Amino acid sequence: MIDPAPETLLPYCPTSLTEQLLTGGPRILLYGEAGIGKSYLVNELARIFAEKGLSCSCITADPGSPLFGLPGTVSLGQWRKEGWQVSSFEALCSLDAGRFRLPLLTAVGRLSRKVPTGLLLVDSPGVVRGIAGAEWLTGVAELLNIDTVLVLNRRSKPLPLRQELSSLGIHILAVHAHPDACHPGQTARTRKRTERWRAYLETLQDIAVHLDDLHLIGAPPPIDVPAAWNGRQCAFVEPGRTVSIGEIVALEQRRLRIRLPRAASTTGILLVRDARSEKNGLLVSARPFTSGNLQFLPPPDALPYRARDDGGGPRPVARLRGGFATMINGVFGDPLLHLRLRQRQRSLLFDLGDSGRLPTRIAHQVSDVFISHAHIDHIGGFLWLLRSRFGDFPSCRLYGPPGLAAHIRGLIAGVLWDRIGDAGPRFEIVEIHGDRLRRTRLQAGLREGVALPEVPLANGIVLDDPLFRVRTATLDHLTQVQAYAFESKPSISVDSAVLKAMGLPPGPWLNRLKALIGKGDGETMMPLPDGNRRKAAEVAAQLLIVRPGEKLVYATDLADTAANRKALSTLAERSDFFFCEAAFLEDDADQAQRTGHLTARACGEIANLADVKQLVPFHFSRRYENRPEAVYREIGAVCSRVVTPAQSGKND
Repeated sequence: MIDPAPETLLPYCPTSLTEQLLTGGPRILLYGEAGIGKSYLVNELARIFAEKGLSCSCITADPGSPLFGLPGTVSLGQWRKEGWQVSSFEALCSLDAGRFRLPLLTAVGRLSRKVPTGLLLVDSPGVVRGIAGAEWLTGVAELLNIDTVLVLNRRSKPLPLRQELSSLGIHILAVHAHPDACHPGQTARTRKRTERWRAYLETLQDIAVHLDDLHLIGAPPPIDVPAAWNGRQCAFVEPGRTVSIGEIVALEQRRLRIRLPRAASTTGILLVRDARSEKNGLLVSARPFTSGNLQFLPPPDALPYRARDDGGGPRPVARLRGGFATMINGVFGDPLLHLRLRQRQRSLLFDLGDSGRLPTRIAHQVSDVFISHAHIDHIGGFLWLLRSRFGDFPSCRLYGPPGLAAHIRGLIAGVLWDRIGDAGPRFEIVEIHGDRLRRTRLQAGLREGVALPEVPLANGIVLDDPLFRVRTATLDHLTQVQAYAFESKPSISVDSAVLKAMGLPPGPWLNRLKALIGKGDGETMMPLPDGNRRKAAEVAAQLLIVRPGEKLVYATDLADTAANRKALSTLAERSDFFFCEAAFLEDDADQAQRTGHLTARACGEIANLADVKQLVPFHFSRRYENRPEAVYREIGAVCSRVVTPAQSGKND
């Protein structure tokens, strides 16, 4: 007979729960959302069972926030007076119990075969919704022959996966959440697991293993992207068990440097998934390679503006932490990359091709436009910008190669401005002349421009904003063209929970600390509100969360020359997103050479040389409009970093 899910919640009382649990069988699954108090209750139940003279084991099955053992693993422990003592573990090499729920079940099953006689508590991850939650619940209940599911829930919420619970045919106890239970903040969870993992790594040493001697399993990143391997959690395994667990230091010339315990055993099988120590030291889930941070559907502010959509093919959209970058006209249309900075009502444009798909309100938010060169398909959309900025708008800056001021002046001069008075749109034109930037102020309705003082061009930086900078590199397209790199600066935030735990009040001193760390100055002695003085780096290690910046590179219309390859690969080095033209297939290489464009193969080779994370090719010749997959296929043959749409061809 099926035991239905209970209608009411029992009060939270570990002592009375132990009596009910002892009548239901020795295998007990604690189930509920994250932050509901499962781990605390596991400890309370184990302590009470021990006081009754009963032996108690536990499988902690949440790899992201394990009750005991290492993050990224599933551990079996026995209760002792001092707490849980780990007797065995299985590596998952992931913190994501939902995504890797089937490997998680396999690991739990292996540990279950090592459970001694007595009571078994299973501390479940907080995966309680959707397919992932249903598969975990039903799978673990059957795999471990669970006798009782102890569900923790709040009265204000419906019981999670009620139908699945009812269908198990076993005893269900629904208990109110711990009175003080609260959902743990992501920052606190990350810091706690990181501290545990860092403490483990302190006792390890480095070994070197050649890839040719290994079978790689799990979800390893591409071998030709060495940077993606740095910091990955890994485990040597053999059929049926984990042998050792450590962290990859680096992949160099097909040799992995791995940090492992001294005298640890190795095997010919290496498990690698997505648990990774980032540059800031935090143990997190790495983004899947070519993951959902790039798609081929425009966000709402870039939906087709015209009543009739004239094609353009797939429209890549890159999701940055601070904004969206959208190839407005698709991979076949006029180049126009719109980078919208979220929460700032500000937009940047890279090239100014056909602008018909952009609404006028975007033009009002454009502060800077980065022009590669002045061919019509790269600058023809200027009239849209010009027409949209009548009124009290600040000057819009346009950057580009020599001659840009004359081209913009000519476009403005082609219109009669007899009725606008002082409301004419204003622009500042910045021309890139070697190591100098020549600037001109132009305003519609005024015949002459105003020459502004030249400024030096240092390290290629044409714009240095408090939150980002933009660099440029000069390339050859049988005329001078500019490629650009958008680089967001590292974000620094304060961990408020740690600040409170340290007993320090917020105040201006935190801004000074962030400023010092932002400048790379960790040696300065910081006066703290409690009267102490400590090095900035020491305080920051406890208190600050530093997230590295992101890099997006835009390059189009360049000849395949050694000089161009060197300059562009240097600019694009280790970029997160590399938007690069792939105008022609290799069969049409002669046409590419005559017109000063890249082939698809050359695009992929430059991406490899620059060691980019994700390559987003665009500016395909329209001769391939009915077979874009041929372009992606040719790039993919030489570069695994290319992001390919699920369905190549025209967007609906």
